[in-house]
Amino acid sequence: MDSWLLRNRNLMIVLLLTFIILTACNKDEVKDSPLYEGEELTIGVVGEEPKVREKNIEFKNVTLKDLKEEKFPSELDAIFIMKENFTEASKASFAKVYKESGMLFFFIESEKSYIPFVDEETDYESSSVNKPGNYASGYYRTGDEGTYWDYGLYNDAVNETNILDVYSRIFKTIDEN
Repeated sequence: MDSWLLRNRNLMIVLLLTFIILTACNKDEVKDSPLYEGEELTIGVVGEEPKVREKNIEFKNVTLKDLKEEKFPSELDAIFIMKENFTEASKASFAKVYKESGMLFFFIESEKSYIPFVDEETDYESSSVNKPGNYASGYYRTGDEGTYWDYGLYNDAVNETNILDVYSRIFKTIDEN
């Protein structure tokens, strides 16, 4: 047996090094991804309600018609617009809502930031704005000043752990604003 180990020592070293490198290069994990533990939040959702880790988040369905008519519940802390609604939600008639309602809006899975939603001249499909690695964008305007946020995924890896991390960071942003 000792002779087998001696003869295959180099093979064993290569296999061990390969294992170490593959383990170290696993980019699907999020390190130190804290949960949002702040105040309870109520968030309106245009589209399908997202899955999140937090228990202190309540979602309420909101329609694009509600947005256009500015008839969304006053107790909402923010509104999420999900990807399947981007084409309609980026029409010029909605830009006024995003800019004048005093509500925080988050565009989930938007690789084109917030611009196609607040610029009356642009819609999502024809927008040339592209932010590789962007998973979500937020927009909030009070008076003449607008604030925006972009959220990327850890190592640009699309997986459940990284997506849950983005939501936790968004909840923290909502709480701080």
